[in-house]
Amino acid sequence: MTYTQIALVAAVLAVLIDIYVLRIAITKKRIFWASYSIIIFFQLITNGILTGAGIVEYSGAKIIGSDTPISSRPPFIGDGRIAYAPVEDLIFGFALVVLTLSMWIWLGKRGVQREPLAGPPRFKPSWKRNR
Repeated sequence: MTYTQIALVAAVLAVLIDIYVLRIAITKKRIFWASYSIIIFFQLITNGILTGAGIVEYSGAKIIGSDTPISSRPPFIGDGRIAYAPVEDLIFGFALVVLTLSMWIWLGKRGVQREPLAGPPRFKPSWKRNR
């Protein structure tokens, strides 16, 4: 499988799990898409820095619409890229966010919480006990 195919399968599976398995349907809510626009903005910045600086490199033969060799600097936009990073990274990011948020909500509805619970301490500090 190519990077593109894996990204598409991951995105489709994340949406199917969200809607049919966990029954959260976060992708059908406006608040998700408003929040996701903020997430994608910062994802583009991070991907752009990592890929533009050459910290992470992708073979042009493995991503959609690109023929850039791995040794050359990728274009900012075009050649299968947005902000230096492949379009597939945005698809993978979408799958990751959908699955993470869906699982978080699903577990929260079932009362699964981390310990200790958030909030103020449930005990009085020793300096307040004698008063």
